[in-house]
Amino acid sequence: MFEVNIGLSGHTEVLSLAEVQSLTFFGFRLVTACGRIVTACALQDGERLTAVRQPQLRLVATSTAFGVWCPGGDVVTWGDPQSGGDNSAVAERLRNVQQVQATQQAFAAILGDGSVVAWGDPTCGGDCSEVQEQLRNVQRLWATGSAFAAILADGSVVTWGEACDGGDSSGVQEQLRDVQQLQATCYAFAAILQDGSVVTWGNPHDGGDSSAVQSHLRNVRWVEGSCLAFAAILANGRVVTWGDPDCGGDTSAVQDQLRDVQQLAATDGAFAATLKDATVVTWGKPDYGGDSSQVQHLLRQVQQIQATQSAFAAILADGSVVTWGNSQSGGDSSAVQDQLKDVRQIQGSASSFAAILADGSVVSWGNKLHGGDSSEVQNQLRKVLQIHATEAAFAAILADGSVVTWGSPCCGGESSAVQDQLRNVQQGCI
Repeated sequence: MFEVNIGLSGHTEVLSLAEVQSLTFFGFRLVTACGRIVTACALQDGERLTAVRQPQLRLVATSTAFGVWCPGGDVVTWGDPQSGGDNSAVAERLRNVQQVQATQQAFAAILGDGSVVAWGDPTCGGDCSEVQEQLRNVQRLWATGSAFAAILADGSVVTWGEACDGGDSSGVQEQLRDVQQLQATCYAFAAILQDGSVVTWGNPHDGGDSSAVQSHLRNVRWVEGSCLAFAAILANGRVVTWGDPDCGGDTSAVQDQLRDVQQLAATDGAFAATLKDATVVTWGKPDYGGDSSQVQHLLRQVQQIQATQSAFAAILADGSVVTWGNSQSGGDSSAVQDQLKDVRQIQGSASSFAAILADGSVVSWGNKLHGGDSSEVQNQLRKVLQIHATEAAFAAILADGSVVTWGSPCCGGESSAVQDQLRNVQQGCI
């Protein structure tokens, strides 16, 4: 159980882990008594927390398009029209939006009445007409690279999109009862049930088949996915993995080190686990961040880890940053290391990172063509609250509700055509 002060009100509630996790789903950020931001998977029983409301304006992205909305408002999109950047065909239906989720090429939105609207590439989930009648009382959406899964109010699941990548859950439908949360690789889903067990489906080689470890998947607290493998944190702090062994599905080389695991992060081919003592253990493809030996001595007092497709960035307690993995994809931050002070948040595109500092400014590095160079908009990046990314571009929400973009224009880095609409979206939140 947890003592939680919700919204700095001074009023404290005693909540279960499931109830605290639900706060993050409804837009709250969890902060410990010492001011450390934590994720729901890193909580310690009995911890005192403050749940702070996140900014209302929300961003989500496919591989080449952005969508921005406010709970209860409309959706504005830009970027590649074929990947969801053009929602004109469904714009009239996109009212009172509660949540938006994205595959690589399509968006899906939950409306206030619990129904769903999808758009973008039909083969990647942009067409939900075949399951439209089942999409009632939808509570939450998740996505693989080309399929969606919706949890309904009764704890059941409805899926659509590319069948072999998770869009077809008929083989496990009877098991999908009392589902609490979902996670995904690029090609498979994993559902955590109320009793702490796990049900998987999708591409069997990429996490959809967990039969080899099913007996170990008990009292699961959290599941994280790389592109081709899953890793589950158990209640005792140990880790169980399955899927492609080269991409993190095999922990045999580090299993003895994986104790008291608090958080997991993943690139496309590797995992990084933060332990209770705030150190880090990595495994998977070395050139995807699975080998952190060169920076292991620096990985102390780690607070959170973010990833690009092939590199990791860790924020330490003093606000500095340690990076490793593919140097061309953000694994080498030496060019901006002196600027990486008092870092509060990091977001990764496919091959670049962008960090928000305590003063609300931004530092970026990695592939310059994919958002690693923000110099053209640097003067606009002030009082930044959130950053999100497509594969090759970033979008930042500022304190005044405006949005600044940079990176590849065809992937959402150019938003001038919708700037007026973005301001209107924010006004609709107030």
